[in-house]
Amino acid sequence: MRLALVAAGWGWAAAIVWLSLTPSLPQVDVAHGDKLGHFGSYALLMFWFARLYVSRWARVGHAVAFTAMGIGLEFLQDQTGYRSFEVVDMVANAAGVLLGWAAAIALPIQRRA
Repeated sequence: MRLALVAAGWGWAAAIVWLSLTPSLPQVDVAHGDKLGHFGSYALLMFWFARLYVSRWARVGHAVAFTAMGIGLEFLQDQTGYRSFEVVDMVANAAGVLLGWAAAIALPIQRRA
């Protein structure tokens, strides 16, 4: 079961990469919907992995990796010719990582008997 959960998490990470680099995004008719999408995507990603890996250093590693991924994808978007580089997106990604981590810490870990 754990392997399936880890695979699902990496599938979500792959979806974020694809959505970040694809030329045609689904349109959300909400004010700042793009920023909310960045924030929510990275919050869910970090929450997922922070629940799977509960050690402090594993969480730090994932937080650093996902924040770096969000920054790196913004630079890659600038190279595509059809997507744009936005510092605010980087901030939304990093804020999402922090919220996901905080939410994972706030929920108690359930141990099996």
